Amino acid sequence: MKDYLLIYRMDYSAIPQGTAEQMEAMTKRWMDWIAGIAAKGRLTDRGNRLAATGKVIKGNNVVTNGPFTEIKESIGGYSMVNADSYDDAVELAKECPILAVGGNVEVREISLL
Repeated sequence: MKDYLLIYRMDYSAIPQGTAEQMEAMTKRWMDWIAGIAAKGRLTDRGNRLAATGKVIKGNNVVTNGPFTEIKESIGGYSMVNADSYDDAVELAKECPILAVGGNVEVREISLL
């Protein structure tokens, strides 16, 4: 098995604002999805949500507000899973709740150099 990083991206300015009950239901979907991966013994690290703001450090010690203000989508969080292959990791990601609200999941293999 190899480790894969699931990176959750979304245009957070386009997130539909729901009622408290709708937000609670979405949180439950996330928790259930992550719990399902864990129940299969495939969760390496459930990860965390990331703050919407940050800093980007470029060459010559240039520091700008971030993250990556040039793009609409921001990385909102991540998880690490283990899978037999990219296809296997992609299958796990296909059930991610962010897909239901217009976001996407980037799947990247963790490469040990």
